[in-house]
Amino acid sequence: MNGDDIRKMAISNWKMKAFMLQNLPMAFLAGLRIITIDREQAQVGIPHKYLNKNPFKSMYFATQSMAAELSTGILAMAAVKDSDVAVSMLVLNMKASFTKKATSKIIFSSNDGKAIAEAIKRTLEDGEGHTIIATSIGKNTNGEVVSEFEFNWTFKRKK
Repeated sequence: MNGDDIRKMAISNWKMKAFMLQNLPMAFLAGLRIITIDREQAQVGIPHKYLNKNPFKSMYFATQSMAAELSTGILAMAAVKDSDVAVSMLVLNMKASFTKKATSKIIFSSNDGKAIAEAIKRTLEDGEGHTIIATSIGKNTNGEVVSEFEFNWTFKRKK
């Protein structure tokens, strides 16, 4: 499977659901859905529903984190597959800020596909591990920013 196969799978509703059920069961239960993906950006939607809410009738921060991480992680996963070399990927740390109560569907967008691919390319060129900070911004159905996430992804060539 190469990066383009990952991108095609991601936008195929039933293939992505099967992938999530097998590999990301909590994402499946939360109802995460990849809306768009290409080499530069990805969008992931998460509905405001019973399983995703907190006692304050807004979306639980952990479910927002899961959707935000997937918007950057699917870009990383596809870029790793594009390299045709075994590369490990791991979230080293994460930072989040919440600016508005999330009471509707949220769309998380990341535009860091090129920077992720460049970090992987550097890893393959020099054999060293490299990191990238990938950002994901969550907006509600009115287009208002409700949360912002930064994920520090680390890439290392497998031996």
